Amino acid sequence: MNELNMIDTMGYGIYKMHTEQARRYLPMPDYDLSEPGVVKITIYGRVVDQAYSRLLMRNKELSLEDIIALDRVQKGLLLPDETIRRLRRAGLIEGRKPNLYLSESVAKVTGKKTDYIKTRAQDDAFYAGLITDYLSKFGKASREEINTLLWDKLSDGLDDLQKTNKIRNLLTKMRRSGRIRNTGSRKASQWELAEKDAE
Repeated sequence: MNELNMIDTMGYGIYKMHTEQARRYLPMPDYDLSEPGVVKITIYGRVVDQAYSRLLMRNKELSLEDIIALDRVQKGLLLPDETIRRLRRAGLIEGRKPNLYLSESVAKVTGKKTDYIKTRAQDDAFYAGLITDYLSKFGKASREEINTLLWDKLSDGLDDLQKTNKIRNLLTKMRRSGRIRNTGSRKASQWELAEKDAE
């Protein structure tokens, strides 16, 4: 650290490390405090995510606080709720905690348009429309068939359990609203359109 001229003798060393990494468009340093009495630091000497680096290059006005927060997003690390709200209000991030990702406006800058589309969640009306179209054409559908219909269309920001819960909640919502009904059992569901939709 002395050779790097980053000794924190005046309380500026940590700040300097962060600003230098940002100036070089590199990820922020990571600190490991898991061992009592020991601090381990990882200083990145190369790019982890090209998109993140391009973002820093093209957005010189970003504050260090924003850069650190976006660095945590690219690393898949958690952010405080207050920071999430602030970044979301600024249009920098989207998604639901803990599956946060760069927003559409940032994706346009960084060239991550494809990743954004794959991780952006559609609204429930979109998925409900797919289900009703399927049932109109084929009459009935098992839960497995509905899973197959929707799975690849759900946000890539969701894990398998979250996708399963999303589909279950959607079917429940549609059933309660009278759009579909289950003519099978709870374990072996057979979904079909309710009479008013079937007509």
